[in-house]
Amino acid sequence: MSHRSIAESTIGSLISCSSPAVSPDGVYVAYVVGRVDLAANAYRSQIWLARTDGRDAPRPVSAGERASSPTWSADGTRLAFVAGRAEQRSDSTLHILPVGVPGEVLTVATMPDGLDNVRFSPDGRWLAFISRTRDARYDAKDESWQAPRKIERFLSQLNGEGWVVDRPRHVYVVPTDGTAGPRNLTPGPFQHDALAWQPDGSALIVAASRHDTWDTDYGCQLHRLTLTGRITALTSSALALALPSPSPDGRSIAAIGTDRPQVSPTNGHLAVMTRTGKDLRWVTTALDRTFAPYPSVRQPLWDSPTSLLATVEDRGRVHLYRCHTDASPPEALTSGPLTVTGFDHAGGVTVVTVSRVDETGDVYVLEHGSLRRLTDYSTRVAEAMSAHPPQPWEHFTVACPGGAVSGRPADGEDEIDAWIMRPARFDPKRRYPVLLNVHGGPFTQYGERFFDEAQMQAAAGFVVLMCNPRGGSGRSEAWGQCINGPQHPVAPGAGWGSHDADDVNAVVDAALRRYKFCDPRRVGMLGGSYGGFMATWLATTTGARYRAICSERAVNNMLTEEWTSDIATVFRTQIGASHVADPSEYVRMSPVHRVADIQIPMLLIHSERDLRCPISQAEELWVAMRLLGKDVTFYRFPGENHELSRSGSPVHRVQRAEIILDWFAERLAAPKR
Repeated sequence: MSHRSIAESTIGSLISCSSPAVSPDGVYVAYVVGRVDLAANAYRSQIWLARTDGRDAPRPVSAGERASSPTWSADGTRLAFVAGRAEQRSDSTLHILPVGVPGEVLTVATMPDGLDNVRFSPDGRWLAFISRTRDARYDAKDESWQAPRKIERFLSQLNGEGWVVDRPRHVYVVPTDGTAGPRNLTPGPFQHDALAWQPDGSALIVAASRHDTWDTDYGCQLHRLTLTGRITALTSSALALALPSPSPDGRSIAAIGTDRPQVSPTNGHLAVMTRTGKDLRWVTTALDRTFAPYPSVRQPLWDSPTSLLATVEDRGRVHLYRCHTDASPPEALTSGPLTVTGFDHAGGVTVVTVSRVDETGDVYVLEHGSLRRLTDYSTRVAEAMSAHPPQPWEHFTVACPGGAVSGRPADGEDEIDAWIMRPARFDPKRRYPVLLNVHGGPFTQYGERFFDEAQMQAAAGFVVLMCNPRGGSGRSEAWGQCINGPQHPVAPGAGWGSHDADDVNAVVDAALRRYKFCDPRRVGMLGGSYGGFMATWLATTTGARYRAICSERAVNNMLTEEWTSDIATVFRTQIGASHVADPSEYVRMSPVHRVADIQIPMLLIHSERDLRCPISQAEELWVAMRLLGKDVTFYRFPGENHELSRSGSPVHRVQRAEIILDWFAERLAAPKR
């Protein structure tokens, strides 16, 4: 197959399951099914409904193209969801669907800038949700008529969102009978991130940064918000708390967060407090892992008066855990090589959505530690990819160069998790070119879930290597913090390009020794974002180990990144000193200043609307390499942001994959005899 055919059949076949919502009696689960429509260059999503006992086949209950956020009323007779059914395609609409009772779908709100966090009030009279509120300047005919923006805070625009300083996320309520429009409970400049109703319906618990210094101290508080708009802070701005979850009896509130918002990275943990925010206790610290997995974290759920459900990253896996309010060690409820991408619990029934390396994702009921499948979307994906079916992989570990960081080898702190995927139509007698992938973050992880990039690389005839070097998540806090800057006042480390680069190179060397089908003469490497930093760093610091490197949406100059990124000033929470106080520390870790040492071909890919790592990061590297006569190829994608490879237009995703596969096929071709 051509590389374009591989990309089209892989990306065009993708089906995802997300946002499971169990009915209050546990009889049904609603969930979102997402698909890629290559012909229309668009994404489609619908709400589906399945019986949790599996007696009937699942069925779609929405006909729109952009359905999301299913949520049940307390009596289980109504299902609310978000869609895009307004005359203006950019508008989002909020609907209520009768379930098991007579009635028609009712549209209760139309919002011009999206909406999410939809929640029925306990008495069913209200729906609360969060939506952006646009400044009047957006009513102008075009930008030439708009008033200027007054910028007073950092983080005033965000990748994929654009300007947020004049579009804050506010809390709205709307009556469920359709008799009135939405009402904004939190007008003003502050952002609101998640909400939940108190069980008696008297107020909402909202996570929001409403203090004056939120953009420099990164604190986020829980607040009590009444239907009259009165808002009262419950917790200190010295904490960063999100995803509030009141207990069923209303006496307690749980949330996920950290007591050190100015230190990064930290493992997110569950906190439990009284309904007034007093007596806050961190109840999951017995397990040194993050309870805020990327990218599918959700509110913790109470499954008893003294326990909650939450997901946890652990060495490439994400499992559902039961956490206890007495701070005893959390208990894993799922097991094996998989990733729990979503969960819900009601009526004594727990439902999870699960992905595996060769399965895009399905809906399961969790019963006594076992998973009972309700859907078969992964089978459909495999059938659509029959010309190059999804491949499994093999997990292996490699000793950390220099030994354990935190002195806890019993917890695996002296070894790196890695995976190897053999190419499609594998012949053990042959030797194949190798592609090493490095993830972004750096505080994220690769793991046991479907990854279209790896599947396309294997289908194109490459051995695929992936690993989780030090600095990533899914391990202890010490593991994540060991590449912080040496000057960090709380958690000093060795800096980017230290232990992490050693680990990546160690994994490559170990794979070449252990797996004789890997051709040591044909090793390529690629990464995006922080992985793009690592790509450029390795290009400047390694000799003959890699034959070609692709650096995508990269951080190449940490000094200019801290000046120009949408999250500018946040990197100091990892580096320690600010870029104003000590620019030399940022220069030291910037591979663009080592460009003269690059001796291998490089492919640069960047999106023109990337705000997280602005395209100037690629331009700086390209200018330097071109000026010095280096072998460099540069592709710019118009209209795309930092998320091109994950949620960019399907056509651009196919084009990007084809570029990468074609380039590595040429650069890693077998030497002519």
